[in-house]
Amino acid sequence: MQSALWNNINQFIGNAFVYFNVADATINRLTFVNIIDILIVAYFLYKVILWIKETRAWSLFKGIVLVLSISSLSFLFGLTTIQWIVRHAIGAGILAMIIIFQPELRKALEELGKGRINMPFGESATGAITAATVDELIKAVYAMARLKTGALIIVEKDVKLGDLEQTGILVDANVSASLLLNIFEDKTPLHDGAVLIRNNRIAAASCILPLTASEIGKELGTRHRAAVGASEVSDALCIIVSEETGKVSMARGGKLHKDLSADELRVVLGGAQSKEPAEKEHKRFKLRKGRKKNVK
Repeated sequence: MQSALWNNINQFIGNAFVYFNVADATINRLTFVNIIDILIVAYFLYKVILWIKETRAWSLFKGIVLVLSISSLSFLFGLTTIQWIVRHAIGAGILAMIIIFQPELRKALEELGKGRINMPFGESATGAITAATVDELIKAVYAMARLKTGALIIVEKDVKLGDLEQTGILVDANVSASLLLNIFEDKTPLHDGAVLIRNNRIAAASCILPLTASEIGKELGTRHRAAVGASEVSDALCIIVSEETGKVSMARGGKLHKDLSADELRVVLGGAQSKEPAEKEHKRFKLRKGRKKNVK
């Protein structure tokens, strides 16, 4: 029994080498180049797994690993029916994976394009948001909050939102509280949709944003779902004023932070284009939650 199992293992490894055409890919002598090659591949796989774990694709990924494990066992124990299914399904499976993971793959490519690597052909970074722009945004947002005027404002960062800009009406005006109040005034032509702010200017209004498929709460409406959806496909700051409650929220990185005070929003906007780590910002939200718990 043990000898038969060992023979199946050897046959499985041999078939795998032949299938992936790596029968001749043996290393007779480990060189410095081989070590660099192994380290690069290991780092790449680590980053891919780490990235997938932080997305909705993690559950799908675990399912795929389970299917691959069952396929390996079928080759190991000679289960011919499962082997036949795997051989005929692998081509369609690769195409299905591309379709299933399309949003995650797009986000990964955007992260690579915007991200941590300085490319010689990359675009110049967006100018830092100024204190004057922050003041006008705070003034407008909390004036609308007091009046319970619904609003959705997108502050563009490194990821360009030209595709979203094209869905709205071009404005190209200085950021001012009075203009934002007029744009979001009920019954005005531009009040329905989002305002896009780029380089300390109002680039467009009445923009249409993608809705998130994530569960954010049944009490939240389309405006909040659109803000979270826009933050999932970009690194923008999405500010929401609730029409029902007048509360101010912010979506960033696919996460929604509710009921922000003016000081908290000012802190986030003030560091919007800085190199401050995201962990510090997350700690501010946690500290704020802790203060709420201490209130009796």
